Formats: sequence, C-alpha cells, structure tokens
Amino acid sequence: MTEPAVAFAAPTPSWTRRGTVAYRRISIALFLAGFATFSLLYGVQPLLPAIARSFGVSPAESSLALSVSTGMLAVAILGAGAVSASVARRPLMFTSMCAAAALNILAALVPDWHALLLARALSGFMLGGVPAVAMAYLAEEIEPPGLGLAMGLYVGGTAFGGMMGRIGISVLTEWVGWRSALMGLGGLGLLAAIGFVSLLPASRNFVPRRGQAWSDHLAQWAGHLRQPGLARLFAIAGLLMGAFVTVYNYAGFRLVQPPYGLNQTQIGLIFAAYVFGIVSSAVAGALADRFGRWPVMVSGMACMMAGLLLTCLSPLSWVVTGIVGLTFGFFVAHAVASGWVGRLAVGSKGHASSLYLLSYYLGSSVMGSVGGWFWGHGGWGAVAGFTLLLVGLGVAAAWRLRRIGGAPS
Repeated sequence: MTEPAVAFAAPTPSWTRRGTVAYRRISIALFLAGFATFSLLYGVQPLLPAIARSFGVSPAESSLALSVSTGMLAVAILGAGAVSASVARRPLMFTSMCAAAALNILAALVPDWHALLLARALSGFMLGGVPAVAMAYLAEEIEPPGLGLAMGLYVGGTAFGGMMGRIGISVLTEWVGWRSALMGLGGLGLLAAIGFVSLLPASRNFVPRRGQAWSDHLAQWAGHLRQPGLARLFAIAGLLMGAFVTVYNYAGFRLVQPPYGLNQTQIGLIFAAYVFGIVSSAVAGALADRFGRWPVMVSGMACMMAGLLLTCLSPLSWVVTGIVGLTFGFFVAHAVASGWVGRLAVGSKGHASSLYLLSYYLGSSVMGSVGGWFWGHGGWGAVAGFTLLLVGLGVAAAWRLRRIGGAPS
C-alpha cells in the first residue's frame, strides 16, 4: 500500500531579490542551463540536409533526428515534474545536463540511422530534468517583481544556446564534418553543466513532498488544467513552438536550392537571428513586469506573423528579415507565457511547468515533422501558410487571457 504524501507547511518565502549577488548567480546559472538544453537539442537542425544526404533519407525523415529528441523530452518532462516534487532541484538538473551531453556525443559516433535516432531520443529524454525544474526553481526562489526578468534571462539562454549550437555546428561541419561537430557540441554541453552547478545556489523555498503516489501527481496536473488561463497558455506554447521549429527545420532545405544556393556555413549564419531572441526575451520579461503580460505576449505573436509573411518574398534579404522577425516575436511571447504560468499556478509549480513544456515540446516534435509534408507537397508557400495558421490559433487562444492575471506585478 502506498504511503500517504507527507505535507510540510512552507515557511514564509525567503525571496531572492533583483539586484543581489544571489539573483545574478541564479540568472547566470539558469542562462547556462537554457544554453545547454537548446544547443544539445537543436544543434542538429542546420545539419538536416547533410544528415539526409549521409543516410539517404528524405527531408521529412531527416527531421526525425530532431523530432524524436523533442518528443521524448516532452514525455520525460511529465516524469521530471513529478520527480522534482521530492528531489533536490540542482542535482536533478545537473545530472540531466551531463547525461544528455554524453548521449549527444554517442549520437555522433554511431554508424546506423536508427542508432542515431535512438541516441537522440535518449538524449531528449534525459534533458527532461532541466526545463520544467528550471521554471519551477525560478518561480519558487525569485521575488515576484523580478520574476519576469529572471525568466526572460533563462529564455534568453535557450535562445543563445539555439543560436550558438546551430551556428557553431554549421561552421565546424564545413571543416571537420557533421559527426565531429556534433561531438564538439556535446563537449560544450558538459562544460555548461559544470558552470551551472558551480553557480546555482541550493533551493531555499523548495519543500519536498515525499511518498506521493502517481494518483497525487495526476490530481495536481488535472487541477492545473482546470485553473483559468493555464490551459490556454499550454496551448499557446505548443502552437507557437510548432510554427517556430517548422520554419527553422525547412528554411535550410529552401536556401540550399536555387536561386540561393547557400552552403552549410552560410545557412548556419542565418541562425544568428537568435541574437534577437536573446535580447527580446530579457526585454519582454521586464516589459511584462511593468506593463502587463497580455499586451506584450500578443505583440510578440503579431511580430511572428509579420515575419512569416516576409519569408514568402523572394529576395534573400527579405527572407532573412522575416526569420529575424519570427525569432524576435517568438521569444517575446514565450518569455512572457512561461513566466505567466508560474504566476497563475496554484500548488505545485513544477507540475504546472511540466504541462507547459509538455505542450511546448510536443508542438516542436509533431508540428516540426508535419511541416515536412507541407514542404514536400507545396514548397515554402505551403510551409508559411501552415505556420501562419498555427500562430493565428495562438492569438485566438490568447484572446480570453487579457483579463486573467495579466496586469503588472
């Protein structure tokens, strides 16, 4: 018979205030966690054309090298959210980062397509211990008026990881091949994990709940889904991430073809657009703290739609500008939505974060692969139409959030 959960009354929170040394250490550590997660997860994205050639698979099939990782990450996040209710935050995140980096190195060494997919799937599964726990840690430790900026910096770390992982691996591939480049990315992930565990203070407000049955976890997830606004934020996460990843998955296939004919390094440099995501994440968090979450989040979605329309134009300069607009808008919306989840969640914030990220990464996995059908059957126009529909559905989901906890802190 399962032991009943033992509840402990939490003391008055000992918040970490913005501007303190502890706040800076937490922000840098979580920046590194975001960097490692996104670089390890999405570093294969610019390599999809090279992987397709190497293993003789189609563009849609090659996208599985990314989709299996994000799909397994989505599944693992639920388990990590449950485990994190009784396990210390810092060791769980550190172990996950190290294991994912090692599996990324293994993926570079295996000779078989299916073995590569297995290694990538396991890497994604191990990364499940980072995102949900990181969001919960920030919501528990950071004083509410400074949470938006701290969450924005964490999301900025994911943007930086996504950018440097993609650019670095693209440049290295030109010199040493995609396998050696993927190994180098895994080594960088290990270094980020060491920096993370060295900087992050232990939790001060986390109260472990021992002996919880899975029925307790299911009840907490169900409770979050019934809370006003949270289900809509979860839907927004999946829709926007699906649109964002679809564009980045197939932009490389478009740009290697005439009239562009870009090489691997040039395609990788397109991902420098992520620098705008780094800036917009931090700015969006601070603006949301000051002006309210809903207007900032919807502005990000509008920017995404404008960027998608620009990618439909033929000149390369407009295509790149459109990708920049999409990236800027996505990270604005994501930074605000992820911080909003922590504010609306009543009860276990780790469970709420895990549901948000489950939707986020399922959107990446499912929509990213479905986008391959649109690319194969209608080219870039079909991809743009599909992604515009996803963002439009995100705007519709956001409409009723304007009166739910969206005011400044």
